[in-house]
Order: sequence, then C-alpha cells, then structure tokens
Amino acid sequence: MASTISMIAGLGNPGSDYRGTRHNAGADFVEALARQHGATLQAESRFSGLTARIQCAGQDIRLIIPTTFMNRSGQSVAAMANFFKIAPEAILVAHDELDIPAGTARFKRGGGHGGHNGYVLGRASAVDQARIEASIDAAMDALPQFLAGEDTRAMTQLHSFNAP
Repeated sequence: MASTISMIAGLGNPGSDYRGTRHNAGADFVEALARQHGATLQAESRFSGLTARIQCAGQDIRLIIPTTFMNRSGQSVAAMANFFKIAPEAILVAHDELDIPAGTARFKRGGGHGGHNGYVLGRASAVDQARIEASIDAAMDALPQFLAGEDTRAMTQLHSFNAP
C-alpha cells in the first residue's frame, strides 16, 4: 500500500548566515530532492516559501522550504497544506535533530518535536558537512520505498546507514 505523503517540508532558516549549518539540513534535503527530480523551487508569497512539485514513486508530491525563520515555519507549512487540503499526517517534515549525530538520518511517523527543541546554528566542520550531505543522499535513496508504503524496509535501509 502506497504512503499517503503529499507534501515534504524542509525546515531551516533563510539567508546566507545559515547556509552550511546543520540547522538547515531539512531545507538542504528538499533542495536536493527538487534538483534530483528536475524541479525548480520558486518563491510563492502566499505560502511564505519556496515551492515545487515533483513525481516520486508514482506520487504527486508538493515541496516547500519556508522562507520564514524556523520558529515561524509552521505558518508556511500550514498555508500550503490548507490551500491544497493536505492532512497533517500526509506531510513529511525534514529537519535537524540535536539528539542524533551529524551524518545520521531517520524516518519517523508521528511524535512530537523529536529533539528539535534547539538550534544548531554554527557552521558544520568539513567532516560533518560531508556526513550531512551523505545522509541527505541516503534519505533520498530510501524515500521512494517510504513513499511506496514500504516503511519498514525504508526505515531499515536508512537507519542502518552510517556516514563515513
């Protein structure tokens, strides 16, 4: 049975001050996903974000990177979800987590803030940045299985990944 994911939101903070920070890993994931699928993220003022639409695992997926600061990203995500009538459980949110090391990625259904209760605003070291990029690639590789409803298989694949 296919997943019900219709929207992927990549969280981070806008502006050059936050580029290359672990804090923007979610936004970096959505940027990479758009690139992989040949989509261009466009500024969409009604959603306060950069948006695109892709086909992945045979599903129509809307992408958004809020252009608000992290603490206001819910407004951006909610605006798009309300406009397209996307239920909260159909939204995959990509973000950093303080509780897991750089270079680790996870898929999770439900739950609270999951460790996203603070900011990792410093620039990543070259080693950590390479690990973050590798974990984004691993998440993109596992995403089609997740969207196809093979949650357990996708989670096993992604959760066993360890960036060098």
